[in-house]
Amino acid sequence: MGNPNRVKAESGIMRWVDDRFPATQMWQDHLSKYYAPRNFNFWYFFGSLALLVLVNQILTGVWLTMSYNPTGEGAFASVEYIMRDVEYGWLIRYMHSTGASAFFVVIYLHMFRALLYGSYKAPRELVWIFGMAIYLLLMAEAFMGYLLPWGQMSYWGAQVIISLFATIPFIGPDLAQWIRGDFLISGITLNRFFALHVVALPIVILALVVLHIIALHEVGSNNPDGIDIKAKTDETGKPLDGIPFHPYYTVKDIFGVSVFLFVFATVIFYFPEGGGYFIERPNFEPANPMVTPDHIAPVWYFTPFYAILRAITFDIGFLGLQAEFLGVVFMGGAIAVLFVLPWLDRSPVNSMRYKGWMSKSMLALFAISFVILGILGALPATPLRTAVAQLCTVLYFAFFLLMPFYTRLEKTKPVPERVTG
Repeated sequence: MGNPNRVKAESGIMRWVDDRFPATQMWQDHLSKYYAPRNFNFWYFFGSLALLVLVNQILTGVWLTMSYNPTGEGAFASVEYIMRDVEYGWLIRYMHSTGASAFFVVIYLHMFRALLYGSYKAPRELVWIFGMAIYLLLMAEAFMGYLLPWGQMSYWGAQVIISLFATIPFIGPDLAQWIRGDFLISGITLNRFFALHVVALPIVILALVVLHIIALHEVGSNNPDGIDIKAKTDETGKPLDGIPFHPYYTVKDIFGVSVFLFVFATVIFYFPEGGGYFIERPNFEPANPMVTPDHIAPVWYFTPFYAILRAITFDIGFLGLQAEFLGVVFMGGAIAVLFVLPWLDRSPVNSMRYKGWMSKSMLALFAISFVILGILGALPATPLRTAVAQLCTVLYFAFFLLMPFYTRLEKTKPVPERVTG
């Protein structure tokens, strides 16, 4: 027996499909009859843009694998072959490499919007956790893909990151060897990273994206006022401050996509290497275990956490904890603390519009410290830069660890009953 409440098309092919698959029901639940707040603003473009860039990465990645050779002997040459001899290979490669940076730009802005309007608070905790799991796996996906060009920075960057696991007491050296699949980074490491980058991680990321969207549509979208639009409905149950996602926001998203694609195309055709930040200059040299680059740094979207890692220069002698291990702990903690954010915020309001000056100041300091850490992580360490990185690390963690106190103590503004603007 089918679901008696299932919505079906009136007639024709869709009627036949609906008898076997809830296509019309899904269309209505997630688009035409999914009511979103009417006051979405600029910050709400980035969710749809994240989906767009994900599709770009998958399609261009599939195309690149057709000409890529995942071996230590052939990887670098195959990338050069794609760039020089495959028709439009240079374009596909740049769409993929620039797309990785675009992905993290969009994701970071998407996450900042959640911090700005409290989109992580109840009842959207699970939406946030799914989003953070996607972010964590994207970092792993980007790291795996970073090794595949088999250039100098790919090789040595991976060498530095994997060696961090060796600092873990007792299991560290064995864990690092297990990740590499060899005593040193070799073709074996490259091959297993290729498998993870192309098959395993994308499958899990796609599954999490589906769960993220389903969870979002179950509880409803947040808005700049942080008000639940389901609280005010008409006699038919339609939210008074809601409008159907389609066609109103699909048309709006098309505009956002158009602007994004214009900027994206400009970067691809005129600044594909991003001044050495999207593709580092040493990566145009084949990987050479015998020659170390003058300065080893990860890609820009990892640099804030790399700066936190380098900022920890002290040991805790009585516990037997070395600075290298503590740096790994702080770097991991900087990501892990994001997962518990919904339970740290004790404010009675969601949106930063109605929070007090302490929350606004702490968010501003957090954003500034994150950007500074990103800059410092891309530069060689000096005593002054290390000191600044240590200060920014303190501000980064203070935003989260002090949140239960300043969100509870500060005075908030009254929240309107209906969404504004």
